[in-house]
Amino acid sequence: MNDREVSELEAQEARLVLPRFTYEDAWTLGTLLVGMAREREAPVAIDIRRGPQQLFHCALPGSSADNDAWIDRKRRVVERYGVSSFLVGARFRARGTTFEESSRLDPDRYAAHGGAFPLAVGGAGVIGSVTVSGLPQAEDHAMVVEALERLIGGSPVAAGSPSPAAS
Repeated sequence: MNDREVSELEAQEARLVLPRFTYEDAWTLGTLLVGMAREREAPVAIDIRRGPQQLFHCALPGSSADNDAWIDRKRRVVERYGVSSFLVGARFRARGTTFEESSRLDPDRYAAHGGAFPLAVGGAGVIGSVTVSGLPQAEDHAMVVEALERLIGGSPVAAGSPSPAAS
């Protein structure tokens, strides 16, 4: 990764900010990701959290408990740094090192590999994460980004419709 690629990932995150994120939005995002994964026959596990609460989880055929462990490790990176796990890893690589070599964090608990993305809400900041595990890291990341783009572009969350659960 180079500085241009890091800048592109940062711009992606700046663009993918939600007006709010409710329980219903978590269901919509999760089922969207499941539909995309099924369509592609992707052997993934999917996890969505708001704070410490798991709002959605699904393991599709071909995934395993290892994917759940990867989800936890990648999610912890988002929680610690407030940006995607892919961006964190890219920043280390752009500096000529790796996350594992230079972060001083336990690699059994943290993984700066693509697939975990912050759920950012305008005016509130990062309130949770969405994670996909089971594909090569760039593909895990791309699937999450595509789902967030679809969610923001075509769902009630983008239109600001009222919802009983506040973000």
